[in-house]
Amino acid sequence: MNGLSASGLADLAGVTEAEVGRLVDLGVLVARDGAGPFLETDVQKVRLATACERAGLPMAGIAAAIRGGRLSFAFLEAAPYRRWAVRSARTYRRVSQETGVPLELLASALEAIGFARMAPDELIREDELEVVPLLQLGLSTGVLDQVWSTRLGRGYAEGLRLIARVEKEVWQARFMAPMLASGADQQTAMELAAQRGIDLNLTPLIDRALMAAYRRQQELAWIEQLVEDIEAALEATGVLGRPERVPAMCFLDLVGYTRLTEEHGDQVAAELAETLAVLVDRSSREHGGVPVKWLGDGVMIHFRDPAGAVLAALQMVEEFPQAGLPPAHVGVAAGPVVVQGGDYFGRTVNLAARIAAHASASRVLVSERVVERAPPQGVTFVELGRVQLEGIAHPVRLLEARRA
Repeated sequence: MNGLSASGLADLAGVTEAEVGRLVDLGVLVARDGAGPFLETDVQKVRLATACERAGLPMAGIAAAIRGGRLSFAFLEAAPYRRWAVRSARTYRRVSQETGVPLELLASALEAIGFARMAPDELIREDELEVVPLLQLGLSTGVLDQVWSTRLGRGYAEGLRLIARVEKEVWQARFMAPMLASGADQQTAMELAAQRGIDLNLTPLIDRALMAAYRRQQELAWIEQLVEDIEAALEATGVLGRPERVPAMCFLDLVGYTRLTEEHGDQVAAELAETLAVLVDRSSREHGGVPVKWLGDGVMIHFRDPAGAVLAALQMVEEFPQAGLPPAHVGVAAGPVVVQGGDYFGRTVNLAARIAAHASASRVLVSERVVERAPPQGVTFVELGRVQLEGIAHPVRLLEARRA
């Protein structure tokens, strides 16, 4: 890494040169010998220290803790933290002028992704510049206007924020906690954990795994859309008939599962998940079904016929409370299902998921096509009328399955 002058560090960190001098005098920063006494990693130290001070934490107290060996920002020199971007040499206004991306579109798109909205004459971050070519292309082709670039940015931010939060939990539980338990203080544990990540080559491996997961989700989303387009085209031409035998999809979710596990901890969550898996597998297979995807606090199940789906759903709803599980709500839909790469696609899948979301605790709601065949023995269906479900264009006739 090339050395930085005090003014160069100040520019990258977004502070004054006098502020850099104050941090050196306090001992928060250490100036090295030579014309470039600072490194790019010092940018993160300045940012973190000044952010703490803005939050009301005394800088003098931070400096005293550093001098006393209770605190150090040295861990920020580790490779994982060098990925955090710094300010570039160009302002938002200049980037807007050079690329043709309007300032407001640039600002709103970056803000949606998770960057802070800055004044036009502030320096743009290096990682923000990575987003600009996509905005350029979207604008030039007409694919992305301000509304859609903002929506896309929010989608990226929401998904990645969850990933980053879980990564943080893994880091605390599997790296930091064992070191603290062995007697290391907080600062030592942070430095050792950072070094451990470097030794394991963790960051590039996470990047590769993350991109693989993203491409898989793209594949699923795109195939889902293609199947929906095919179904719509067949329906429009009158080709989409009603076969003699149709499969069924069942979505089952537990009520209050997340709150329960948060209150009682990981061990309880693991025990509940094991009980859930055993009951779902047993009940579904008994009635001609196969669990095909676990969805956090729920499951998607494919059945050979609708009758089996209804019987299994009622059985699970009845058995869960007896097994100490939270109550379940279930949606069942019948119709064509496209299987591609081990996943299930089509309107039937989407409808079952929406019905499950509409159902309240301990209820099994089904679509109209489920009851077109002879009802399974010992089951009656109660008419609920047509209901507007989220994500479904037209109201759907729903019925509730009950034991006769």
